[in-house]
Amino acid sequence: MLNSKSFIALDCGAGSLKLAEFEINEAGGLKLRQYGVKSLGLEGAQEATREAAVTKGLQELLAQKPFSAKNLNVCAPGFHVFSKFIRLPQVDSSKVTQIIQYEAQQNVPFPLDEVVWDYQILGSSPGGELEVLLVAIKSEIIDGLFRVADSAGLRLQLADVSSAALCNSFRYNYGDIDGCTMLLDIGAKTSNLLFFEKGKIYSRSINLGANSMTQDFANEAKMPFGSAEKFKIEEGFVSLGGAYEEPENPKQAQISKIARQFMTRLHIQVNQTIQFYRGQQGGTAPQRLFLSGGASIMAYTSQFFAEKLNIPVEYFNPFRNIQIDPSINIEELAGVAHSFGEVVGLGLRNLAHCPVELNLMPKSSIKRQEFNQKKPYLVASIFSLVLLVGAVGVFYGKTADIKAAATEQLKQKTLPLTKKDGEVKKALGDISNYKSSADEYVDLAKYRYYYSIILTKLREGLIEAEKQQKAAMEKEFKDRGEDKKVDVGVWVTSFEPQLPEGTAYFVGGTGGDASGMRTMSKAMIKRYHLDEKMKNKRDAGKEVTQIVCVCEAVNLKGFSKTADGDLAYKLQDALIAGGFFVANPTNGTKVSAILIPEDVPGNQAGQPPTPALKFSFKLTLKLKSPLKM
Repeated sequence: MLNSKSFIALDCGAGSLKLAEFEINEAGGLKLRQYGVKSLGLEGAQEATREAAVTKGLQELLAQKPFSAKNLNVCAPGFHVFSKFIRLPQVDSSKVTQIIQYEAQQNVPFPLDEVVWDYQILGSSPGGELEVLLVAIKSEIIDGLFRVADSAGLRLQLADVSSAALCNSFRYNYGDIDGCTMLLDIGAKTSNLLFFEKGKIYSRSINLGANSMTQDFANEAKMPFGSAEKFKIEEGFVSLGGAYEEPENPKQAQISKIARQFMTRLHIQVNQTIQFYRGQQGGTAPQRLFLSGGASIMAYTSQFFAEKLNIPVEYFNPFRNIQIDPSINIEELAGVAHSFGEVVGLGLRNLAHCPVELNLMPKSSIKRQEFNQKKPYLVASIFSLVLLVGAVGVFYGKTADIKAAATEQLKQKTLPLTKKDGEVKKALGDISNYKSSADEYVDLAKYRYYYSIILTKLREGLIEAEKQQKAAMEKEFKDRGEDKKVDVGVWVTSFEPQLPEGTAYFVGGTGGDASGMRTMSKAMIKRYHLDEKMKNKRDAGKEVTQIVCVCEAVNLKGFSKTADGDLAYKLQDALIAGGFFVANPTNGTKVSAILIPEDVPGNQAGQPPTPALKFSFKLTLKLKSPLKM
């Protein structure tokens, strides 16, 4: 718990800044004194322009209203934070920190010396294992937040993560709800899904955000991003599908269909997470859903999820148990309250101990901040020291010869120690060489079967994508009153690792008897092998971090215009959900190209064209652990 009478909480989202000033009231509760919201536009989601956009937006917010506090709690955006729930075996309490350090080295996708990381033990599983939430963020991101705070004259005292802040806010306002509850926060670049059940907490970050909806609409309507975002907010809604009549405005019709496609993909991720929560985390079926986040208030969003999940849906009110200053317009606050979950969670960190307390403040930044605060006193001390040195200068002059003689004597005594120091350094060097040799053997054992695991994960993804696409399309036909069966098939035609130039590697082909054929579910993929000549040319120490996979699938355009693209993205999402490939929107696992061939024209005039039998698309697979060659 942090102590401060009045302080500021800032949520640095990808699409907007949410700012609030709180104080602790006489009853010991939290009181909202002032608040503000500032859109960041497309610049807020781009690394090259984000810090400048956040700095400008914060300064404008502070200038618009009378914010008086100087201490700042900040929430880093979800797309910058790595988080993972892990389970640890029952061990002595003195070894927990050491084991978590090892787990961090294995799970965090960056070197630990480049990140700030923290963890919290959330409890124990029925089997007695420790349930731990591990979070990490690159140090350069936190340094950027310090620069933003400094530019606004604020003192950064806490750096939290969005999922933890949402958890604390929900527990404080809805702690009396029984059964399993879901909270879905739909952000600009990522979304957070949280589960609450009998003191149990689980969360997952979903790599889907409303900016992608705006960008698709801007491309289709040929509008600037800012104009598309404004139209989406003011006139957009989620199409309910089926027999509902389309709006007369063609742009409304476009955004409603794009919104439904986005919400459908989000619903698929929510369903997968529910199954994982119930199967792997021992949870029960959710009884209700709360919506929050900037994109959650698009018209018919709640009806969409209520229909898909068949559970009650309502909006999360983070100010339910928060005192509001009489000067604040309640109606205006209600219009943006859905996006202030993280801000209230940050404020609660100064009020009381929270269920999840994380702080991603690096020690170096804290020391630098403390140094800046003590700088005036340091200057005064240096001035006094100069005066003192001048006063005793004469004394030091007289004792200089005595010190020189004493120094010479010490040098003679340290010569044997210097020799021993050289021997110790040599021994340490030998130990390091032995360790390097041992690590090479460990790597050989580790990666011996790694390639077969990659193919197994790919096979599982193909099966899951076929299953999901078939179920989705048949359900859509059923909703329209049509009884149609759909055959879905997807297979791999090319599977090649990306290596540094000049490095030998194995490839898969589409022809030739040497490659062989192997049945994998409904889809057919090639069995790849290492050519004997390639074995002798492999470069030691090289790593495979990405694999380019070209797939073909049965062309479903005749059933639905978007079915081919949906199938490709379902395969992408299924592979990411398998936990083996990196889900990074910039350079992670993604569909990098989709090629849908033209229909074949009829042989005679007036004869309709024949749809192409198949289409192809390319997947870039980013491995969580590199494959060493």
